[in-house]
Amino acid sequence: MSIYNEHNLEPIINASGAVTRLGGAPMPAAVLDAFVAAAGEWVPLEQLQAAASRRIATLTGTEAGLVTAGSAAGLTMGTAAILTGFDLGRMERLPHCDGFPHEILIAREQRSGYDHAIRAAGARLTEVGFNEIVSNAGVRRTEAWEYEAAISDRTAGIVYAFGPGSRPDLEEVVAIGRKHGLPVLVDAAGELPPRANLTAIAALGADLVSFSGGKGIRGPQSTGILCGRRDLIAAAALQMLDMDDHPELWEPPADFIDREKLAGIPRHGIGRALKVSKEEIIALLTALDLFASGAYDKDFARFQSYLEAIETELRGTHSNCRTVVPSHEESWPTLEIAIDESVLGRSAFEVCRRLRNGSPPVYVSHGQLSDGCLVINPHCLNDETATKLARRLCEELS
Repeated sequence: MSIYNEHNLEPIINASGAVTRLGGAPMPAAVLDAFVAAAGEWVPLEQLQAAASRRIATLTGTEAGLVTAGSAAGLTMGTAAILTGFDLGRMERLPHCDGFPHEILIAREQRSGYDHAIRAAGARLTEVGFNEIVSNAGVRRTEAWEYEAAISDRTAGIVYAFGPGSRPDLEEVVAIGRKHGLPVLVDAAGELPPRANLTAIAALGADLVSFSGGKGIRGPQSTGILCGRRDLIAAAALQMLDMDDHPELWEPPADFIDREKLAGIPRHGIGRALKVSKEEIIALLTALDLFASGAYDKDFARFQSYLEAIETELRGTHSNCRTVVPSHEESWPTLEIAIDESVLGRSAFEVCRRLRNGSPPVYVSHGQLSDGCLVINPHCLNDETATKLARRLCEELS
């Protein structure tokens, strides 16, 4: 019996992957064990985050790191750090930024619902560039000179959404940021794997990089990593930690937060609502070590076998299957199932709805439903759920 049954919920088969709305990636036993072990003892959070900073710095090739309440929280805290630095008065006033620079440059084509994470700190986004290919108005996308042309005395920094197809190249944007003394914050939430991105993105010159901890790393879903410049990480930590201590007694590790650079100690900051527990920090560090060591590579053959078995079961149904191989060998393939609506009599949307409403409920990746295609991501499957998934798909597609 599932623990969710106690709350009148039926567990789903997650064929959509490590998405937040379904609870993230499966945590390995070692990560769960670390979480439980950390729950039985107590340590000061600034000391634990300092220890985490050292480990994150080693694995990312950066100066410092911070465990955040997810990648979106990392964007909020990174933005807050850019807006305030070590200015305690500015920290106190966020999200109200009257009187100091608070505009963040962003390519118009990189805007998304995750903008809220940046604007939550008090920043105002200033759009640059166009994507004329998408608008069917030409062949050009955002270009580096457009960032420079938008800089004013109100500009505080630049945010960049990193991906294989992001334009202009990050190096070009970083060069402009450095020329004008503007930090560059990179959103790389879903860019792990490949493992190389742990170090490669920061190596391009980014001042701060935000990763999800609950996707490819397989830590707790509500964790993330913010890594980069030591001074900006310290400014972010100062606005996230519980600061209810006497100034005479507060002694954070000097390699994490240098008190000599502070006029005093701030009160609770804008990130106080984005706290991370000691259990989550330890579990995330355990998962990060596993990810960085390549421990998850052994799962790829198992994921491949699930997709092959599903494809075999679907032969003879009103669908066509195609395995999509990722561009790098550290990830796993997905299975695209094209629906023959004229024969089946149901659209891909209808099939998806019936899968969700059946027993057990099945949630497939829905990104290509408009093209008549279901996508199976094997990341959250096991032997039992893969077998049940094949059966449910056959029921709906026959």
